[in-house]
Amino acid sequence: MINITKHSLQKLEVLFQELGYVIRYEKGNFNSGYCIVEARNIVIINKFYETEARMNALLDILQGINFEPAILSEKSAKFYQRILQHHTEEEEEQTEEQH
Repeated sequence: MINITKHSLQKLEVLFQELGYVIRYEKGNFNSGYCIVEARNIVIINKFYETEARMNALLDILQGINFEPAILSEKSAKFYQRILQHHTEEEEEQTEEQH
């Protein structure tokens, strides 16, 4: 389980930095609450979002990024593994609820 805290958000921001992304919190007209400038690896998230919404937006974006986990620092790699484990557990719970 990933705790929704400012510390966890900071870990997620570091992970994105290691992947070469710049995260900016700004106001804007985003339908999804965030915008990705693909060619520049810039992520812009609604600055009015609370910690949980910011983390959810970053986690959504992370799912669409293809990268080799080996490029991450040890701390970020462990955090990424926790994210993957949490995502897998959520999918299993949803599957069980459907049956």
